[in-house]
Amino acid sequence: MSLTELSQRVGVSMTNLSLLKTGKVKAIRFSTLEAICEALDCQPGDLLEHVPDGTHPDLTQGEPT
Repeated sequence: MSLTELSQRVGVSMTNLSLLKTGKVKAIRFSTLEAICEALDCQPGDLLEHVPDGTHPDLTQGEPT
């Protein structure tokens, strides 16, 4: 499924989905997570990964926090 189609099905902007996809958000509403899971027929654990503080790849490449 394309990001455009997912955006339309879930009712979330392309920008916000892109930020979610790249891991550049710190929070997500349960209702958004639920809508994404329904659209993709998956479970939250299929989409989320726990990364301990300070070990996220984006943070170890010198990007500002």
